[in-house]
Amino acid sequence: MYLNHFGLTEFPFGLTPDTQFYFDLPSHREALNVLLIALQNGEGFIKITGDVGTGKTMLCRKLLNELQAPFATAYIPNPHLTAAGLRMAIADELGISYSRNCGQTRLLQQLNTYLLTAAGNQQKTVLIIDEAQAMPLETLEALRLLTNLETEKQKLLQIVLFGQPELDVLLQKKAIRQLRQRISFSYNLKLLSQKDISAYIKHRLHVANYNSSNLFSRHAIKSLHTYTKGTPRLINILAHKALLSAYGKGLKKITTKQIKLAAIDTEDTCNHHPFKVRASFLIALSLSLCLLLSYSKII
Repeated sequence: MYLNHFGLTEFPFGLTPDTQFYFDLPSHREALNVLLIALQNGEGFIKITGDVGTGKTMLCRKLLNELQAPFATAYIPNPHLTAAGLRMAIADELGISYSRNCGQTRLLQQLNTYLLTAAGNQQKTVLIIDEAQAMPLETLEALRLLTNLETEKQKLLQIVLFGQPELDVLLQKKAIRQLRQRISFSYNLKLLSQKDISAYIKHRLHVANYNSSNLFSRHAIKSLHTYTKGTPRLINILAHKALLSAYGKGLKKITTKQIKLAAIDTEDTCNHHPFKVRASFLIALSLSLCLLLSYSKII
């Protein structure tokens, strides 16, 4: 689409958690430091929360990349599992061979044996769970029981929970108060300031090999902050749509106008705009006209 138009080598505002585009924002830096220090100290439970779109999965992937030997990691992105399903998923991630029809007691013994052997080899095993707010209460309790696997000197399994604010609500339930008491470190991701957004946009454009002057005007950055409230996922969506709109009209710079059109066209931000009309057809029309002109030149 607009890559050649703006001199980019790849799309700078994708929604997948590509750690190549990870930017060391103040809030993410603090969270990552909390995680690394807590894991180095051998803490049992660590919790990171943040609203939808604040970059939890990106931070999760960054942590996985940062944890080198002696750490060994197991990653569960979708923890909506039964207690038995959770144990099996952990065993699969750690490469533990087991019979699919073995009992849960036997599987737990195998997990314990694996973790004891790993600890004997000076290895630290870390279980990282994304979207932890989706876990049933029974599964959360099973998770707590896994932290009972320990020696006199250390936990055999450290657990990091990434979740939306609903996770905190879930942890307030009396049935799992023992798990809540075991969370020794926690951090809540913050939204981006206008200054953060400016640095974030420049960083992602730089990674995508944009080499010209500022592509987004100062007022466009201010509009991004107004419409997204500093949520990284929404920033990516609006920035991508703004680039589409500018490309369709043959523009080389993003102004407030393109950000407003993108905001009107986006479900979570259109309520912040005084106009109720959506702009999908405007962006589509701009692209159609651009393609039509290109086709006419070819003919």
